[in-house]
Amino acid sequence: MIKAYAANEPGGKLEPFEYDPGELGADEVEIAVDYCGICHSDLSMLNNDWGMTQYPFVPGHEVAGRIAQIGENVTTFSIDDKVGLGWHSAYCHSCDSCHSGDHNLCTTAEGTIVGRHGGFADKVRAEAYSVVKVPEGLEMERAGPLFCGGITVFNPLIQFATRPTDKVAVIGIGGLGHIALQFLKAWGCEVTAFTSSETKKTEALEMGAQQTINSCDEVEIAAVAGTFDLILSTVNVKLDWNLYLQTLKPKGRLHFLGATLDPIDIGVFGLIMGQKSISGSAVGSPTTIATMLDFANQHDVKPIIEKFKFNQVNEAMQHLEDGNANYRIVLER
Repeated sequence: MIKAYAANEPGGKLEPFEYDPGELGADEVEIAVDYCGICHSDLSMLNNDWGMTQYPFVPGHEVAGRIAQIGENVTTFSIDDKVGLGWHSAYCHSCDSCHSGDHNLCTTAEGTIVGRHGGFADKVRAEAYSVVKVPEGLEMERAGPLFCGGITVFNPLIQFATRPTDKVAVIGIGGLGHIALQFLKAWGCEVTAFTSSETKKTEALEMGAQQTINSCDEVEIAAVAGTFDLILSTVNVKLDWNLYLQTLKPKGRLHFLGATLDPIDIGVFGLIMGQKSISGSAVGSPTTIATMLDFANQHDVKPIIEKFKFNQVNEAMQHLEDGNANYRIVLER
């Protein structure tokens, strides 16, 4: 039996829950969970904000732990290997996206907390291909947030061939943004942080930004018109996107990582004249996750975390919902 924490209704309290996972699949591994990060997506799924949550619901898709069982077809892992698991737990391996290495774009990929039980548990199972080894030297307590927050901000650097000479801005210095600043600094870019928080302005400079701009000050934003090659937006609120588009260089890109629910109001003329682009993405393939972990290990990129015990899971979720996370929350065994 697997011991977990589950909610039985939207917004419900997470209660102790046991389930029988059945026989381990031939292509699966079972992970003994030592740490599990808490992502805002866990909260959205708990509340059924996206209309696809199944109850009882076990959150948790930033898993860091050790291999406990190995399916008969699995040759890539050994017992006690240190590993992590992110948003996806299985792929079809037969679609064009999988064949091209973009497994995260597989339309039938299985979410770790979508239709299956996640990592707020003592163990979790997944297809072996979706599980990635954690490099020696990378702290396990900080590894979990890299499997969702980290790969979300790292993937665009790979996808768009970001250059060390690029000028890149990050909107929102929170759970995603603070990791993005560290990656971009290590990448060699000139980094700007857009934030409305005076406290975070100082912290952003410490994490890698060369300058900060008030994200709510139209005068400050207008003053950097034509500056950036790439802007990464990590916020989930509506901003004056046309104003931000003006800060891009010709051929610049505004890339959305935060799940902004309001429609994006964009004047097409500004795109056409500068040959600018708008795009979005989430997470990345297992191969890109492995690359990201190696890069983080080599360049000492570390999510800033607060730790709660697993039996404090409800306090931890409330801490996140109240907007008090600094910057990522991790449950520890």
